[in-house]
Amino acid sequence: MTEKAKVRYIVSDVAAAVEFYRGLLGFEVDMQFGPGFAMLSRGPLQLLMNAPGAGGAGAAMPDGALPQPGGWNRIQIDVEDLDSRVGELRQAGATFRNQIVQGNGGRQILVEDPSGNLVELFEPRAQGV
Repeated sequence: MTEKAKVRYIVSDVAAAVEFYRGLLGFEVDMQFGPGFAMLSRGPLQLLMNAPGAGGAGAAMPDGALPQPGGWNRIQIDVEDLDSRVGELRQAGATFRNQIVQGNGGRQILVEDPSGNLVELFEPRAQGV
């Protein structure tokens, strides 16, 4: 069995999140239970998505607070041509938190899923540059 890294996101609308990750970022749907939960994968990454109030991960805390989407934690997906991917996503109506930035290891940008959770698209710097 191949080991997978698992990340859980709280999303406002599981169906919209599934369409975003499957349709725009190349994830495969492993399973989907009702409107409150879905599990997707892309290579060794498994993305579990819960709606607030759905299942154990979406359950209220002892003080009554429900988990919410958003924040700054994120998954990172390597891409070969960042400019092209950004153009495709913009044309599909995706929302970005920033513009492409150059770092020491490459270029990156933050795209939001339909619930405001972040995905970092990262184009590694070419070797020897």
